[in-house]
Amino acid sequence: MTRHGQAEAKLKELNIVLEALPKPSGNYAPYTIVPPMMYLSGVTPKLGGVLQYRGKVGQDLTREEGYQAARQCIINHLGTLKTVLGDLDRIVSIVKMEGFIQADPAFEELPFVLNGASDLLVEVFGEKGIHARSAIGVAALPGGAAVEVELIVRFE
Repeated sequence: MTRHGQAEAKLKELNIVLEALPKPSGNYAPYTIVPPMMYLSGVTPKLGGVLQYRGKVGQDLTREEGYQAARQCIINHLGTLKTVLGDLDRIVSIVKMEGFIQADPAFEELPFVLNGASDLLVEVFGEKGIHARSAIGVAALPGGAAVEVELIVRFE
């Protein structure tokens, strides 16, 4: 059983400040709830509504910058989860993540990049943050974003 406020205490320790629910950039919902599951639409690495990482990983960006881009995507998802659920400790498990990485065709370290998202989830939620995932290389992403991440979460 998780202590109330444990996830948010971890975020504070990591100096991570969550933003409120981002406005979708198209005709779709940022999330759909089918209790006890929440499906989160793909988000890009924005901060204050401004894209932070643009370009192809392995060409315009280093693998470490790609890692940070994936991490920022999860910070954005955590903001949505906090806004919608009110308390991150309501999360029972992170079920699945899909990460799309705009990468140079020769770049093969997609799992390393997506670890930026996975590592943060495990840091914040411990065992509940371990999830199934796919790291997918793509030719382009919205706005030229380096990374886009989708999430499926089980909550109570």
